[in-house]
Amino acid sequence: MAERSQTAPEAGNDMGNDEAIGGNVSKYIVLPTGYCGQPKKGHLIFDACFESGNLGRVDQVSEFEYDLFIRPDTCNPRFRVWFNFTVENVKESQRVIFNIVNFSKTKSLYRDGMAPMVKSTSRPKWQRLPPKNVYYYRCPDHRKNYVMSFAFCFDREEDIYQFAYCYPYTYTRFQHYLDSLQKRNMDYFFREQLGQSVQQRQLDLLTITSPENLREGAEQKVVFITGRVHPGETPSSFVCQGIIDFLISQHPVARVLREHLVFKIAPMLNPDGVYLGNYRCSLMGFDLNRHWLDPSPWAHPTLHGVKQLIVQMYNDPKTSLEFYIDIHAHSTMMNGFMYGNIFEDEERFQRQAIFPKLLCQNAEDFSYSSTSFNRDAVKAGTGRRFLGGLLDHTSYCYTLEVSFYSYIIGGTTAAVPYTEEAYMKLGRNVARTFLDYYRLNPMVEKVAIPMPRLRNEEMEAQRRKEKPPPYKYPLLRGSASNYPNGKGDKKSSVNHRDPSNSF
Repeated sequence: MAERSQTAPEAGNDMGNDEAIGGNVSKYIVLPTGYCGQPKKGHLIFDACFESGNLGRVDQVSEFEYDLFIRPDTCNPRFRVWFNFTVENVKESQRVIFNIVNFSKTKSLYRDGMAPMVKSTSRPKWQRLPPKNVYYYRCPDHRKNYVMSFAFCFDREEDIYQFAYCYPYTYTRFQHYLDSLQKRNMDYFFREQLGQSVQQRQLDLLTITSPENLREGAEQKVVFITGRVHPGETPSSFVCQGIIDFLISQHPVARVLREHLVFKIAPMLNPDGVYLGNYRCSLMGFDLNRHWLDPSPWAHPTLHGVKQLIVQMYNDPKTSLEFYIDIHAHSTMMNGFMYGNIFEDEERFQRQAIFPKLLCQNAEDFSYSSTSFNRDAVKAGTGRRFLGGLLDHTSYCYTLEVSFYSYIIGGTTAAVPYTEEAYMKLGRNVARTFLDYYRLNPMVEKVAIPMPRLRNEEMEAQRRKEKPPPYKYPLLRGSASNYPNGKGDKKSSVNHRDPSNSF
């Protein structure tokens, strides 16, 4: 059994104490203890110094096994969930066990079959590892923290492999996406810079509506949507892109929605956190979704800019701010669902339930039974709670949550893992639901013409035809689902021995 040293290991094989992690590893070469000379094939090189990367430290436990430490959010050591790193200089058929040892959360979807994502140079499409190779347990070697271990077999020596907590969606990808939309010169799509982050990244605001709704003096019904206030919640961006793609399409429903509503979308409220690879916080260590009550123009500039705009619209007699939806991802629950507010007015409370009920009818992955309404004190600084108290009785504020892992279709028990396309499909269904809410269905018949399938649906059809080549997966002894509550009482449920005996 490979013993973890309780004292400081030799220089070059460790990167300091857990508390001292201050940055990402950069082309960090792991050499065997006592080895001198140039690195050979199989001496793994770890890197996370790239956009949205996160890996703070690597300890080699044995020839086959490595302890990996998540870098905490910048200026805030409390949050350690998101990871995103590369491994290169591998040998063909090299088998390893990676233990991610310092999660800040105890509850996790890893207990329910969730697995890390992987892609490689020759297979650029993200895939989930098999759940049977993933194990989530409490480990005595790491202060009884929860550890997620997974086994992997590298099969192509020239490939660089990348592992991540969930599908990454970077700030640069987002900017390229908006640039491509802007080049299409659509008269119902408007992009402006509402402000800048602390590190001078753009806070983009999109307006999607018929130009007639923006003429001077026109009355407006506004739906305001925000996303990625928590940077590690990458599914938020895919859902948001699904909403945008549908609203700018020539689908008859989208055309009717543009005629009757004004959609204001700030898809990335925390661009610095996204770029830096944080899970929950901004550059300065703030959870922005707890600062809506009094955001600082210098510490929380993006939040301050959005709040100013919303208050300005609220005070405009020509503008009716009817919906605010803040999109998040959830690390312990399945499906999509919503959080709403509690009101003393029973009629208003009942009206608030209409939109999630309609969305449940339109989206097979949305669960109304998981939707809840609350006014917990700890959530007082969130956008949903603050704006729910500020806006009048005609406005409804929600947090839309979607699982990092999977959804369960009604009438079944099997979990269906989310794909990038499935997240975007939920976004399209959110947009479609406004048609039902405003009872605009008769208007669709007036503009309905045969339309080609949405681009994303075509991509999904193509995806089914062209599945990427599979990776070779070693079998890790026992998955989390084989143990009550995913816990293990032994020193290591993975058996810290030469893993070649385990595969």
